[in-house]
Amino acid sequence: MLSIIRPVIAALTACCLGMTVAQAETRVTYKSAKSTSSYYQMAVQIAEAMKTGSGGNIIVTVEESQGSVQNVMEAAVRTGNYVFTTPPVLVRLAQGGKAMFKDKANPKFDEIRALFPIPSLTMHFVMRSDSGVSTFADLEGKTVLIGKGSFGAREGAKYLKLFGLEGKVTLADVELNNAVPALKNKQIDGFVTAGSYPAPNVIEAAASTGVTVLSLSDEQIAKTKRTRLVIPAGTYAGIDNEIVTTSLPVVAHTTTSMDDDTAY
Repeated sequence: MLSIIRPVIAALTACCLGMTVAQAETRVTYKSAKSTSSYYQMAVQIAEAMKTGSGGNIIVTVEESQGSVQNVMEAAVRTGNYVFTTPPVLVRLAQGGKAMFKDKANPKFDEIRALFPIPSLTMHFVMRSDSGVSTFADLEGKTVLIGKGSFGAREGAKYLKLFGLEGKVTLADVELNNAVPALKNKQIDGFVTAGSYPAPNVIEAAASTGVTVLSLSDEQIAKTKRTRLVIPAGTYAGIDNEIVTTSLPVVAHTTTSMDDDTAY
């Protein structure tokens, strides 16, 4: 992940260096993801780069979030310099009042604008290595944590339904932040997480417990209507095979409340 985000951070720093030192301090709120996610760590790095590159003129405060849906919803009520991350598809759904935004339409959603892309959201179906699960068919009768309220949680539930597993898998009532301890204590057989790879919680689980990350077949990928992505072998401890999964573009957005000089 670091090799992917360094160019983004370098570009942001370079842009900031072009600003005048005399500029008054500007404060920006960056709504990210769970504090245990790769996206949150990335946001912290971006905040540091912005402060350094602007000579302290731009101060970015990173906020934890329950996920992309919450980030988009807050765009309707936040004022000033509000930056948030989400797949662009959620912005389109919000603007159209569809899916999870049904009956929540707001003209403020039309004021959202894109800033810059960040590494894609990558689906991880992580199973304890002693769970006996190596394919999606093996998930039947198992207990899996998918989280609550986030885009990743909805995506995980969608995949289980698409693959004929709805009602055949017990969904654990545990927050995603507690996935690794729950896996270690054998409260769950696995968890679903969606973030850029390598994902911190998957790294921790692989190092401390031993895990298998499920691969999707080409047929399953086609059902999801997402982009095929291959996580290289050796990305996670103990996993020497490539992991075939899906990804979705993610972009940092703001609203027209932010002036152009700060945005760009």
